[in-house]
Amino acid sequence: QLQLVESGGGLVQPGGSLRLSCAAFGFTLNRYAIGWFRQAPGKEREGVACISSSGGTTKYRDSAKGRFTISGDNAKNTVYLQMNSLEPEDTAVYYCAAQDTTNQGDCYIRPAEYDDWGQGTRVTVSS
Repeated sequence: QLQLVESGGGLVQPGGSLRLSCAAFGFTLNRYAIGWFRQAPGKEREGVACISSSGGTTKYRDSAKGRFTISGDNAKNTVYLQMNSLEPEDTAVYYCAAQDTTNQGDCYIRPAEYDDWGQGTRVTVSS
């Protein structure tokens, strides 16, 4: 059974960094596009970044460009989201999700594209 487990969230001061991990169980990443999403209290879930199953394509929401980096480690079957220069507006529960796709060269940061979700990890940016 396909399972995604996020970790790495926590409390960090503005300007700080966190690295989130998304470990995959029951499937291999090289068949799936992986996305990171977040949901703040009272707001809709929004896409943050994605990586194609080949690893060759990554995409980011505008506010994450230059600050966040998504990467994958096939040996560990894990996708990471390195977040630098964190801002209070980044406070949310972060989720990773998997899309079973034959299109190895592309990915999308729309939640509706994804079939399987992790339980989330909370990120709080506050002084």
